[in-house]
Amino acid sequence: MDPLGARSRFVDVQTLLTWEQMQPEPLLPKQEEHDDSMVSQQSFSSPFPFRPDINRKIVLFVGDVALLNCTAVVNTSNESLSDKNPVSDSVLHHAGPELRDELLKLKGCRTGEVKVTKGFNLAAWFIIHTVGPKYKTKYRTAAESSLFSCYRNILQLALEQSMASVGLCVVSTVKRGYPLEEATHIAFTTSVFRNITRTVRRFLENHGEGVETVVFAVSEDEEPVYKKLLPLYFPRSEEEERASLPLVPGDIGNSEGEPIIPERQIRITEKPGNQEEEYEQDSLDQDMAQVGQHAFSRMEGDVDKQRRLILQGNLSDAAMQKQHQRNYNRWLGRARAEDLSDIAALKALYQTGVDLCGRTVVVVIGRNIPVSIIDLEKALLYFIHVMDHVAVKEYVMVYFHTLTGEHNHLDTDFLKNLYDIVDAKFKKNLRAFYFVHPTFRAKLSTWFFTSFSVSGLKEKVHYLDSLRQLLTCMRPEEIDIPPFVSGNYL
Repeated sequence: MDPLGARSRFVDVQTLLTWEQMQPEPLLPKQEEHDDSMVSQQSFSSPFPFRPDINRKIVLFVGDVALLNCTAVVNTSNESLSDKNPVSDSVLHHAGPELRDELLKLKGCRTGEVKVTKGFNLAAWFIIHTVGPKYKTKYRTAAESSLFSCYRNILQLALEQSMASVGLCVVSTVKRGYPLEEATHIAFTTSVFRNITRTVRRFLENHGEGVETVVFAVSEDEEPVYKKLLPLYFPRSEEEERASLPLVPGDIGNSEGEPIIPERQIRITEKPGNQEEEYEQDSLDQDMAQVGQHAFSRMEGDVDKQRRLILQGNLSDAAMQKQHQRNYNRWLGRARAEDLSDIAALKALYQTGVDLCGRTVVVVIGRNIPVSIIDLEKALLYFIHVMDHVAVKEYVMVYFHTLTGEHNHLDTDFLKNLYDIVDAKFKKNLRAFYFVHPTFRAKLSTWFFTSFSVSGLKEKVHYLDSLRQLLTCMRPEEIDIPPFVSGNYL
């Protein structure tokens, strides 16, 4: 069964063709020889060069965004979050009545901003709600800025919440008077970060480990526009890149993808009245003075100072949490980038159904962990890779200690390291840890570990001597129990 309990109408994004795999349209007719020679004489430079690794992360899906099985899908609505349009109607229908109740609690959403709810009955874990601008020719500039903010805030939220896959719909189209083609152009040049934002393209170039898939969910009417514009921003070959270059808009926004509005570019001279002193500075000193002054460096702060404070025990709780989050994100990036197929083949950790409370069940098979011969660091990465999406909601773990030997026992140092590395959501959303078929020694070791090595875990551990006890917590069809367990230890 599907681990999310989703019915067959839902579409797993991993089964969809990526943009790289889609057959390119025939290239545009060749220009006249004169034009072609002029292009060849120029140093060819596209703002969106051919990158197959990025194209593998892009999916063009013709269908209902509400049916996508991914981490989050986007719902476009109005300021009161009560709009009736094809996207929102479908999201509300498939998510169920609980979503309507939740939207009432949000008390609306401003144009350009986002709010997030659970996915409820959707296959997606989350729904990101946003409000696109009402388009009027007279206020075109304001509409472009607001539409940019919608996509920027969607992707920024996805990044902050470690959402691996996001299903994007067209936020503002004909319903709110916005020309479809302009809306699509802005969508492809959307930024992610708040202070050092990049476009979707530039985000994938520099921080591709932060997201696995971006799905553009479109209607049949919207598909031709997307197929026409996608090659401009995500060319699938050098030939397509060259053919698309003349069609790339002259104004592709600033380095963040945001529309450039000349009248809003206010220039302020630093240290007015001290210009003579500035001119006396050596040019090298001026360049060196800029090191570490950009927004990203200011956000990071003095890393060496932070590490020194950590060693001295003087870093504040907020700073410690921020440092821990950065450390976890680095581990998560590695987990998504490395080949962990050898660890996955052990079938020692997997997600199955849900318990009687509707919480996701994750199974650990102790017998399948050959501690003495596996790479424990890769095992840690695999745990993070599998569990990162699960831990965003309440979940339970079932550990089968059945028939384990000395060579299957993970030492406390590894478990302590794992507990210290994982994100806070792992600990907060774990509701129960069912220890099936424990031995006296295993109980004793677990008691010492949960009492003296980690906090907040001891009261969540439940020792179960039989499968009958386990099946009082979840239905048999909701958990995949190995044959060697179910056949011999009832």
